[in-house]
Amino acid sequence: MPDHATPNLPSSDFEATAQFYGRLGFTTGYRDEGWMILTRGGLTLEFFPWPDVDPATSNISCCLRLDDVDAFYAVCRAAGLPETTRGWPRIHPPRREDSGLRIGALIDPDGTLLRLVGNPAPA
Repeated sequence: MPDHATPNLPSSDFEATAQFYGRLGFTTGYRDEGWMILTRGGLTLEFFPWPDVDPATSNISCCLRLDDVDAFYAVCRAAGLPETTRGWPRIHPPRREDSGLRIGALIDPDGTLLRLVGNPAPA
């Protein structure tokens, strides 16, 4: 297996987190009372319990590097995530940034920011 890293994110409620990400195509790879691992293709998100996480003040974030950021965005919209600038969960559409990358954002029910970064096309 190649070297890799996975984000460790807070969850106020494992069942609610699993259901939310399940609507986005993630499945549960592991779960007990102290840890949960969700996967979707090559993406892995790991969660620890934090019942008191406050979505309004959370500053937790990570990047999802995606070959097709627009397709993942479409999955999020089809799951009913609102495209808005307030509240959570919510989604922001991918836009071309100064870096040349297309970047969007997903804010989950616990206020965690997942940047949706489109992988650059191979040279």
